[in-house]
Parts: sequence; structure tokens; C-alpha cells
Amino acid sequence: MLPEPFRSIIAFILVLGVLVFIHELGHYLAARWRGVHVEVFSIGFGRPIRQWVDRRGCEWRIAWLPLGGFVKLHGQEGPDDATPEQRARWRQGETFHDKPVRDRAIVVAAGPVANFLLAAALFAGLYMTVGQPQPTATVGTVVENSAAARAGLLPGDRILSLDGAAVSRFEQIQAHIQPRAGQPVEIRIQRGGQEQALRATPDSRAAGEATVGVLGISGGAPEFNRLNPFSALAAGIAQTWDVTVQTLAGLWQMIAGQRGTEELGGPLRIAQISGQVAQLGIASLVSFMAILSVNLALINLFPIPVLDGGHLLFYAAEAIRGRPLPPRAIEYGFRAGFALLIALFIFATFNDLSSLGVVRWVSGLVG
Repeated sequence: MLPEPFRSIIAFILVLGVLVFIHELGHYLAARWRGVHVEVFSIGFGRPIRQWVDRRGCEWRIAWLPLGGFVKLHGQEGPDDATPEQRARWRQGETFHDKPVRDRAIVVAAGPVANFLLAAALFAGLYMTVGQPQPTATVGTVVENSAAARAGLLPGDRILSLDGAAVSRFEQIQAHIQPRAGQPVEIRIQRGGQEQALRATPDSRAAGEATVGVLGISGGAPEFNRLNPFSALAAGIAQTWDVTVQTLAGLWQMIAGQRGTEELGGPLRIAQISGQVAQLGIASLVSFMAILSVNLALINLFPIPVLDGGHLLFYAAEAIRGRPLPPRAIEYGFRAGFALLIALFIFATFNDLSSLGVVRWVSGLVG
């Protein structure tokens, strides 16, 4: 088995390489669809490790720095920013800047859309092969001296009903127990293929100003049910939507101060988690890749100039005004967007180094 640093690096390159390739492929295919010539398709930045030109004249590159990629669209710079030599080489009707704002918006939005589609496809593939996780009412662990321990509950017991009400998910157990602190509860379980009846009196625990009942158990591992292709695709789309909503909710909680910003991570954190997840197996790595694909799509859709969302914001303004924004406004917007991205990158890298203990180690040296 590879040492941890090498495993993390390889997993990071694999995960990020796939996500970037699909993102840029979305831009590439949309450009081809809308009649825009693509000059360069690059995975990675910097000096190319390998490059070749296809029959359409697009140069494909694999560069040595695997931290992103780009698609160079023909005539993307516009007449005012192009040199006479560049304008002389333009293909009539295949330049990006000559396309209507709708076509340009389609090309730009296609990258994030491709990442959403990749996430849905990865989730669907997992649900067809490994299966979709289904929550159960199985006991995972029992806390010592808890109400569950006193009642005789054991790990592996499947709770069938509470006070005669059937349960099938662990959340139903919590919902039933929390308002019944100090009240006896009839529990019907399945153990070793046999059904048994137990009685437990939930302990009391303070939750803010309220008191809730607790049994002292945790849920066991979920069951996995394989789905047919159509059901798996629908479930994959639904899971992609859930991850999107949860990510946006978490971001809003950070903005509102309800959640710590230390969870924001950058390339180092992604590399570290990629290595850890890869050790758990291919299914875990694919699931992590799907979640990261949703995050990449959302980040690119943020209305920050330089990102795809910033371009879409400019195109929306152009569509409303009937003409592009003034060049100076666009220039200032890109400067502000670039500065914001640099600040976010520095902040995320600081969080990465803190989580790895580097900041604490440096503080110890100087303090």
C-alpha cells in the first residue's frame, strides 16, 4: 500500500482531474453546439506535459500543475482587446464575441451544468451497483448505564415499534423518545430472528430551556438497496439537489455567523480528504467526487467576476441594457473579483494549514 502522502496526491489528481475535465468538456461541447471554435482545451496549468492538435484545429493539453484547467474560445478577447494579427486569423462566424448574448451565456453556464450532471450520474451509478443507503431502526451502540442499557437493548437489535407505533427509521425513534422523558415506553424489537418486548424509561437531558428524553443509543449501519437504472437516475438527481441545498444552507449559516468558517478548505484539505476517502474504497471515493462536483459547480456559479457566475451576471446586464457594459466597469469588476478570489484562497489555505497542525507548529517555534 502506498504511503499516506503519495496516496493523497494520487487521489487528489484523479478526483480533481475528472472534475475539471468534465467542467471544461461542458464548455467545449456547448461552444461546438453554438458554432464557436475552441482553440485550446487544457487540463492543468503551466507547461504542457503532452499536447496534440485534433482535425478541427483544437489544441489539447495536459499541463504539469493539476489545479484546474481552461478552454480557450476563438475570439474570446473581443475586437478591442485583440491585436491586428489576432483579428486577421479569426474564422468568420466562429468567434465567441460575435455570438448573441444567449449563446455566450449557454457556453459559460455549460461548465457548472456539466458538474451537476456528473454528480447525478455518479450517485446513480453507485445506487445501481452498491445500492442506495436506506436508514434503518437498528441499534448501533448502547451507552453504558443508559435507559437503553437498563432495558436490555443490545447492539444489532432492530426496533420494530414504540408504544405500538411501527418504526422503520432511526429518526422516528428520536421523535418518539424526546418528548417522553421519565415516561415508560414499550419497545418491540427483533433479535436473532425472534421478536421480544422490552420496556425503557428515557433519561432526561437539558436541551436549551427544554428537557428531552434520551435512550442512549446510536443508529446502526444503513442497508443498501440496488435500484434499476431509471430509479437510480431519479435518486441520483434528487441526491444532487439535496447536496446543493445543504451546501448553500451551510454557506448561509457561515455568512450569518451561525457556523464556523474553519470548515472552508482549499486544495490541501481536498488532497488530505481524497487520500482518506480513497482508503475506504472506490465507492466512498466516487461519492466524495460527486459531492465535490456539486461544490465546484456552485462555486463557479457565484456572481463573482472571473468565475462563470460573474460572466453570466455581465451577460444578464447586457441582455437588460441591450448592449454590453462599459469596458471600464467590466475591468474593475474583474479586478475586484480576482482580489476576492485571492483573499478566499489565502483564507482557505490558512484553514488547511491549521487543520494539518502547521500553524500551531509555527506558533510554537516563534512563541
